[in-house]
Amino acid sequence: MKKFNVSIFIVLLTLTMSLLSGCSSKEDSIVVGAKDYTEQDVLGNIVAVLLEENTDLKIEYKHEMPSNIIFAAVQSGDVDVYIDYTGTIYGNYLNYSDIKTADEVYDISLKELKEGYNLLLLDPLGFNNTYCLAVKPDMAEKYNLETYSDLAEISSDFIFGGSFEILNRNDGIPELKKAYNLTFKEELAIEGVLRYSAIENNETQVTEAFSTDGMLIEFDLVVLEDDKNFFPPYHAAPVIREETAKKYPELLTVLDRLTNAIDEDTMRDLNYKVDVLKQNPRDVAVEFLKASGLIG
Repeated sequence: MKKFNVSIFIVLLTLTMSLLSGCSSKEDSIVVGAKDYTEQDVLGNIVAVLLEENTDLKIEYKHEMPSNIIFAAVQSGDVDVYIDYTGTIYGNYLNYSDIKTADEVYDISLKELKEGYNLLLLDPLGFNNTYCLAVKPDMAEKYNLETYSDLAEISSDFIFGGSFEILNRNDGIPELKKAYNLTFKEELAIEGVLRYSAIENNETQVTEAFSTDGMLIEFDLVVLEDDKNFFPPYHAAPVIREETAKKYPELLTVLDRLTNAIDEDTMRDLNYKVDVLKQNPRDVAVEFLKASGLIG
């Protein structure tokens, strides 16, 4: 009879328990995802920290993913939950091009994500990060500019600066000009932060921006009202795998605390802290959650 080696048995037992522990940890982990820009990194950290503080689950955080990549990842199970935008879901994932109201876009996105992708669209966070037009305060005051319709009356005297994309998309400047009868003196393709430098240096007088862009604060610009609601709504809301929500229903309860918790001014300020003040996105998220009473 072969002699029983206690030492080998202990080693094997330890390895087995380690493997089992690793499987259990993986099984009970939730992956929070985020896209590849500042606002998404802040929101991703807000979700991750909120779940860490209010559940016993292991929370993993993955970011720097473009829209189509993260949408594929949540379908495959590589990501469990992330924040997306109703306009992106409606236009980019579901391929609708007609303009609907904010409620219609949300309802269609909610229904079709569930039926077609087994994904749940939860209640919006409270802000709309859509395209907007902005001008310097002195220009807004001089011409009494509050809306795009106001701008249309004087637009022929001024230069517009925007991304190549918005200058050429059907839901961008070409159709916006038709909707408002805008006739800019000139339209310049300028990417990223250079748009803000251009309007600061008076190379342009009207610029494209995102409504929650922190650079709007840095350059003290006035955001005009899209009074005909030309641009589609981009309301931020959590998207979670239905399978994950059924397995861990407490996630829905915790995520519900974010409903209407962030307005546009707040989101703009959070972005400003990262983009301009160079604060760490996780630190900004923690500060927000504590100030809002969402964590202790």
